Amino acid sequence: MTKTAIIEQINLLRKEKNAIILAHYYQEAEIQDVADFVGDSLALAQWATKTTADIIVLCGVHFMGETAKILSPGKRVFIPDLKAGCSLADSCPADAFAKFIDEHPGHTVISYVNTTAAVKALTDIVVTSTNARQVVESLPKNEKIIFGPDKHLGDYINKLTGRNMLLWDGVCHVHAQFSLEKILHLKKEYPEALILAHPECPGYLLEVADHVGSTSSILKYATQSPFKQFIVATEAGILHQMQKENPDKLFIPAPPEDATCACNECFYMKMNTLEKLYLCLKNEQPEIFVDEEIRVKAVKSIERMLEISERYGL
Repeated sequence: MTKTAIIEQINLLRKEKNAIILAHYYQEAEIQDVADFVGDSLALAQWATKTTADIIVLCGVHFMGETAKILSPGKRVFIPDLKAGCSLADSCPADAFAKFIDEHPGHTVISYVNTTAAVKALTDIVVTSTNARQVVESLPKNEKIIFGPDKHLGDYINKLTGRNMLLWDGVCHVHAQFSLEKILHLKKEYPEALILAHPECPGYLLEVADHVGSTSSILKYATQSPFKQFIVATEAGILHQMQKENPDKLFIPAPPEDATCACNECFYMKMNTLEKLYLCLKNEQPEIFVDEEIRVKAVKSIERMLEISERYGL
């Protein structure tokens, strides 16, 4: 089947089944273009709460599908490839995190959205890179906080807020692999370019960035900036939307340490394909399920995040 035919079938199936397709900025360009909505983790969670569709197809990774199911238990939630995981979520097994919490009693537990439903069930408030600072600052200054699993994001928020949160030792394999040396070399090659970086990057890289923010923040900053050239230190999938919204600007993907690649991509995000999306809609599988006991605990932490985000207009 040709690409055009696959897209036609996707359009027919979503209408026939009252389905909505949500895609993360890190998905392949062709999936972003066929989606009903493209956004970051916070936006996808917000959409999952308000859609009237019967079926949600979440084009992202497994924890994003779980988050949608937690927030919309009455809807059927699917992802194109059930094996699309997340290195950051994998770095924080629920049993080990529960032990860590037990070893540090009296702490409020804040977990990044890049975690399993079981970890969210252990959590007081979930955060995304968009709202992490606001969530932390909404708590009393003397509050003892555990933050997991991304230590780079946690360290960045500590510096912004003056807090001393206890950090879980986890990283995103994509953002941890950027090469500072190669980025600085690109800066010499493109001296007018601004460096835009995601807060999951190591601190030494954030120090040279002109703007640090979530994927949606990076996109907004580049769109509103009068500058015309940008070196982008996050997963390369975001460049598609950046270029669509700013055809007159140049976006240069920041390279990883691996010299064989000029950009940095998430293997898991790229496991979803247009054909898998079509088959997912056609066959209504693979489906996401979340244990109800875990879901009931996890939804409270996500709802607190959404409540704080609404308060700050995020």
